[in-house]
Amino acid sequence: MSGDVSARQARGSTRDRRLGSTIAVGAILAIIAVSGLYFFSDARALARALDRFNWSLLPLALALTIWNYLFRFLKWEIYLRRLETRILPWRISLLVFLSAFAMSITPGKAGELIKCALLKRIANTPPSRATAIVVAERLTDGLAMIVLAAVGAWQFSTGRPVLAVAVVAAAGAVLLLSRPIHLRRLLDRLPSLPVVGNVENHLESFFAASGTLVTPRLLAAGTAIGVVAWLGECVAFFVILVGLGVPATSHLLLISAFVLAVSSLAGALSLLPGGLGVAEASVAGMLVAFVPGPAMNHAVAAAATLLIRFATLWFAVILGALALAVLRRTSDFRSSPDRDDSGSIVTSTRPLTPDRVSRHTLGR
Repeated sequence: MSGDVSARQARGSTRDRRLGSTIAVGAILAIIAVSGLYFFSDARALARALDRFNWSLLPLALALTIWNYLFRFLKWEIYLRRLETRILPWRISLLVFLSAFAMSITPGKAGELIKCALLKRIANTPPSRATAIVVAERLTDGLAMIVLAAVGAWQFSTGRPVLAVAVVAAAGAVLLLSRPIHLRRLLDRLPSLPVVGNVENHLESFFAASGTLVTPRLLAAGTAIGVVAWLGECVAFFVILVGLGVPATSHLLLISAFVLAVSSLAGALSLLPGGLGVAEASVAGMLVAFVPGPAMNHAVAAAATLLIRFATLWFAVILGALALAVLRRTSDFRSSPDRDDSGSIVTSTRPLTPDRVSRHTLGR
């Protein structure tokens, strides 16, 4: 017994170090991104631009970001019910949904798979089915961004290559997830391989759940909800630009939607933690290129980039960390058994980390 406890403590220590490494990498990339914006503009000019910002508009920008989260939560609830998972109280379901935001600075937002571990613990949802929900969320979010970017693509040539790559990637994902017959044929040959063969049943469960979620009707509904959700952040970007002194016009709103959508797609395709560096460079560069008039310069573009990234990425990380902390203190979480690698129930209140997520995700 003491040996098992020691082994679990050792694994916990390793997970904590890996989580620390992930956070450290994200922090380093954030520092590099901010430093890049300082070099992109003059530091004093950037400070003056931020000083001139109408800070009374920041709560509105954050409220529009929350608008995004609420509509995405609606989509999350639809997917949960479509797979007939155990119905959670809306408060617990919301905390599970928001907790994933704490992992937004993981590569490709892979840390959002923490929702699979949380659903396994609280509702005993098979991680393979929960993973299908997360993948469907990411897919329809990507499709929504493609729709928003396509609105301005006819007018702005910069960003079209990114949009084209995103369209191809999304089309391939839809084809494989809605009709995974080719992947199943491959799986038929895999049981002879000991490592892959052991997870064949879990992959089959994932494909079955994905086939349920990635239907034309649900795909269209999820994308439509995504467009409404992400439009909130586009308007938040518009509000920030207006707060920096850029004249409010319908053309500026179109630019805001295109720039935010394309930069988000570029950041996602880069697979860097939170798209750090790539998203910032895309936003600042396109603002200087697209926004006409003396109100836009390198300093204003850098200030707008810092503010929108705070109102979206870093606000999400903070909100997610708070939600995860609250969730871990609820009776639903504390009274739910955790399981070790062999499937035995163990009593544990250890924090869930990205490394634990990887162990849960392809579990039973």
